[in-house]
Parts: sequence; structure tokens; C-alpha cells
Amino acid sequence: PGEFMEVVQIGAVKLDACTLAPLDELDLLVTPRFNPRLSPYFERLTGITGEMLAARGMDFAQAYDRFVAFAAAGTIAAFRRDDLVLLENMRLYGIRDTAALPPFLNLRDWFGTNGVDPRGMHSCDIGPSLGVPFEGQTHDALNDSRSIAAAMRVMATRGARIAA
Repeated sequence: PGEFMEVVQIGAVKLDACTLAPLDELDLLVTPRFNPRLSPYFERLTGITGEMLAARGMDFAQAYDRFVAFAAAGTIAAFRRDDLVLLENMRLYGIRDTAALPPFLNLRDWFGTNGVDPRGMHSCDIGPSLGVPFEGQTHDALNDSRSIAAAMRVMATRGARIAA
């Protein structure tokens, strides 16, 4: 009770639509409003500490706007319904006067359709499940995004196509 699924990090990799090669990356830390103290469990899981938030953290509204600008109206994709998490944080904070999220693609469905069973997997697991070594801290949004992007490239070499 009293705890909310507040966004603490937004990580993204911008990919070339044809080659899926990485073009740019975004890594933002977000200071939670309702539960500003991170639990020891969360810190161990993500590698994000209260000290890191104090040094680099920003308000969710600012981070959201930077993410939408980074996406530049391109389709965003995630391994889960991260679009709903962003929208829930906007509702939680009463944010109404901001840019709309770009079109969203849930890659769990795409991987499943293309022969990779995503059940029980997290974003950090999909790359290694296809033979791509995971680099960095798991459950870190940017590293997880890199894993997803690498897995997408593997699937593309196997003939999978994304219709966004």
C-alpha cells in the first residue's frame, strides 16, 4: 500500500528502420515523487542507487518529454506494455498537457509469432535466448533495450519482419 509503479529509468535505443543498426541511445534517470527512497531490493536488481538519482535524476514529466522527442514520432517498441506504464505515470502525476506517445509495438507478441517463446522472460533475457551475450547490469533500462535491439537483429537475419 502506498507504493506505485513509478518510472525510475527510461532507456531506449534508436534503430535504423531498414538495418536495425543502432543510431542513438537515451538513458534518463527519473526521481520518483511518491516513493523517492529506493529499496535495497530495487538497487540490487537495477544497479540504480539513491545517490545516482540525486546526481542525475529528473522529474518524470521532463524525462517523458525527452523520450517522446527522442522517438521523433517513430514507432516505439518494448518487450512488454511499457507504453501503459508511461501512461499510468502520467495519470498518477496528473500530467495532461504533454506530447502523445508515438505508435507502440509490443515485441513479446512479435517474438512469439516468430518462434521465440517469451513466457517467463524479461527484456534482459531475450538477447541471450538468441545467442547474444548480455552486457552490463540486467534490469537496467538502457542495457535491456540493447538486448532487445540485438535480438531483433538476430530475428531479422532469420527472416522475421516487423510491420509497424
